[in-house]
Amino acid sequence: MFKLDKIQISNADVLPIIEGGKGINVSTGLTAGNFAKCGAVGTISGTNPDFLDSEGNVLRYIFDENMTRKEKFQRLVEYSIAGGIDQAKIAYDVASGNGRIHMNFLWEAGGTSQIIDEVLSGVKGLIHGITCGAGLPYSLSDIAAKHKVYYYPIISSARAFKILWLRSYNKVAELLGGVVYEDPWLAGGHNGLSSKEDPKIPQDPYERIVDLRSSLNSLNLSHVPIIMAGGVWNLKEWERYIDNKDVGLLAFQFGTRPLLTQESPISDAYKQALLNVDDGGVSLHNFSPTGFYSSAIRNPFLIKLEERSARQMKVSRRANEEFTKQIPSGNGITNFYVQEVDYPRAMGYISEGLDTLLKTPDDTVIFVKQADADQIRKDQVGCMGCLSHCRFSGWCDKEEKNNTTGSLPDPRSFCIEKTLQDVGHGGSVQDNLVFSGHHAYRFKHDPMYKNGYIPSIQELVNAIMKGD
Repeated sequence: MFKLDKIQISNADVLPIIEGGKGINVSTGLTAGNFAKCGAVGTISGTNPDFLDSEGNVLRYIFDENMTRKEKFQRLVEYSIAGGIDQAKIAYDVASGNGRIHMNFLWEAGGTSQIIDEVLSGVKGLIHGITCGAGLPYSLSDIAAKHKVYYYPIISSARAFKILWLRSYNKVAELLGGVVYEDPWLAGGHNGLSSKEDPKIPQDPYERIVDLRSSLNSLNLSHVPIIMAGGVWNLKEWERYIDNKDVGLLAFQFGTRPLLTQESPISDAYKQALLNVDDGGVSLHNFSPTGFYSSAIRNPFLIKLEERSARQMKVSRRANEEFTKQIPSGNGITNFYVQEVDYPRAMGYISEGLDTLLKTPDDTVIFVKQADADQIRKDQVGCMGCLSHCRFSGWCDKEEKNNTTGSLPDPRSFCIEKTLQDVGHGGSVQDNLVFSGHHAYRFKHDPMYKNGYIPSIQELVNAIMKGD
């Protein structure tokens, strides 16, 4: 019979099951509280969470169109702090003293350090740990020390952890609650692929986990659990890792399966989309304005981004020996020149109505329809500063950099805040980014979800503990 022992996480003995934090309003106080109530670890997303009115109704993030980008950013930070506090209180009430409650943050979100600090100040004792990924969160340990909570960096290699340890974590070793190893090829949302790793050639996580454990042991951190994330569906498939001295203390983070629970706040359409994902239906792509790879269902929204980037071409504003052919442009700029070999393709796009050329930061242009160009510019102007650095709008949350990345806004990307807020609140699953782990296709074949059945979080935890 499959058996999994409890483990100490954030100074409590809990089931070695952790809810993966999913941004905007997907991992909420309700989902986190229910995981904790089951004796596991619930995780609230602290990245733009929903905040509530006095009667408990969700209030949408609203920005006056006359606000400057900086004013929108400041309002977004205020909303996020209010939402983080509201969701933490919900989780605490639902958990009823059971399990542990963590809060997850996207490190590259705008104003993250301030948001973490003020949320933790507003909910003293309600949050037991903070998890952070998508970047190298050097100051995470300092924030944890200030608020006396445990911290859990999300990394995808032993090398990344060593950098964090040497830079800052060694000074706050006693509050390092665990290290989340997130498989960069299988996890949903933003992934930690390095420039040296091929997105098309996944590596076996076992060797990477063993390497991470060896590094932890060399730093006298053998007592620190590794939390396996990305591609975790059931635990019977991980028996090789459990009670393995080369792996050491181990817990498991589930990100995709909690999406299909009764308590999950995503829409019925979102849930049905997950139930119908085919093998290979989740795409690892590089369109995110964060600059990180990320994984989402390959729907019309994502296909449109793929096609937009495919219509990319090197150009010159002046004719020269290399760029000899002038092409017309629907946006009124007629002095674009292309190479002779590209001329037929360029004229083909233009004949299809894709006659508006938008410059990218890479000395290329993309061919789009005028309506799409207008929408791209509208979304760029409407930027509310949700990221610390946004390649889509050129926003940067650093005042010393004049709130700009210094690079040309990239029309091959998109406004991630807009689309995630929309799909997270019942918007179209065809016309928005729909994050998912790569094993979502298993919903179709797992007996638990037969005939479209959606379990409660308690049922899911019970099944996981049996190995299913």
